[in-house]
Amino acid sequence: MFVQEEKIFAGKVLKIHICTMDGTEWLEEVTEDTTVEKLKERCLKHCVHGSLEDPKTLTHHKLIHAATERVLSDTKTVADENLKDKDVLLLIKKRPPPTPPKTADVSSEDKKKQENKAPDKDAILKATASLSTRHTDRTVTQHNIRDFQTELRKILVSLIEVAQKLLALNPDAVELFKKANAMLDEDEEDRVDETALQQLTEMGFPESRAIKALRLNHMSVTQAMEWLIEHVDDPSVDTPLPGQDSSGAAGATAAATPGPPASASASSSTDESNKQDELTEIFKRIRRKREFRPDSRAVIALMEMGFDEKEVIDALRVNNNQQDAACEWLLGDRKPSPEDLDKGIDTNSPLFQAILENPVVQLGLTNPKTLLAFEDMLENPLNSTQWMNDPETGPVMLQISRIFQTLNRT
Repeated sequence: MFVQEEKIFAGKVLKIHICTMDGTEWLEEVTEDTTVEKLKERCLKHCVHGSLEDPKTLTHHKLIHAATERVLSDTKTVADENLKDKDVLLLIKKRPPPTPPKTADVSSEDKKKQENKAPDKDAILKATASLSTRHTDRTVTQHNIRDFQTELRKILVSLIEVAQKLLALNPDAVELFKKANAMLDEDEEDRVDETALQQLTEMGFPESRAIKALRLNHMSVTQAMEWLIEHVDDPSVDTPLPGQDSSGAAGATAAATPGPPASASASSSTDESNKQDELTEIFKRIRRKREFRPDSRAVIALMEMGFDEKEVIDALRVNNNQQDAACEWLLGDRKPSPEDLDKGIDTNSPLFQAILENPVVQLGLTNPKTLLAFEDMLENPLNSTQWMNDPETGPVMLQISRIFQTLNRT
């Protein structure tokens, strides 16, 4: 029995499911070495039930793999296109290319564009030659949208005053602020960014040094790393920070300072002057712990440019420890001034009134922790993020931001 050579060497036979746009479906049996063009020709013959009269019909159609939505290449084989048994292909007619516009249409389009063309300077001067000249003031009023970070400081200054007055009215104000002061001591000792600390210890730095470096550099990993490298041979590198020792000492001193016992202070609540004096001292103690700490590297770099140390510290305080911004401030008009930083917002302004009328803010102002957060952000704006993420102070800051953005847009 004679067997054709092409049958002997033919590849694996696959059954391909073909679908057309009009809903016709059938199975085509093809070998793996069959080209996509040949398969397409067989599909088209099945549709027209005969030979293809127009040779362009083949090029005007395409086969698409339904599962992957990719167009099959005519020159590739079934195996090259990685077709499997029972795969579904779509036979679709290609979209015809857009017909080029006629010459008459092109000329009319150009004419239309020419008619809509804006007049040039000469045409404008000619058209306005008969008009009288008016000397108007061309000064453009600048309507600068207020920056939230700039306004936030003023808002915080005024809110701190309100919070202090509200908390001072509380019968247990002294005890509240003693607890707040103790909480502040605890924060100073324990608050360290765990992720930043892990990064430094993984670099090989001792944990105690890494903690010290992070506290000196406001939890900035990059600045802390640079500080550790610079002070690697410094004999005092392992000496605890003065604030850590003094905070404990201050607490002990405050506890040892003779004063009215707790029961006596509770019973003598009518002595408002003593109470106010004690509150004032606690406020001062809190503020001293939150005082601004300039970036030592930035101070040295700016002083090497010839600026005075006090000027440099003022510049860094105004510009949130940003060296480049501080340099521009020193070389520019030096606004805002350091004195402006302590000025609050107009308490009669719609913005401040809207903030005070917010229930979340009202509740937060009675919490000593909110006052501590405001004090901290006032002197160390880079710490704003941690207070925004705090469950007690975060909602207050979120409401202030939303109210500001709403009124700023209007």
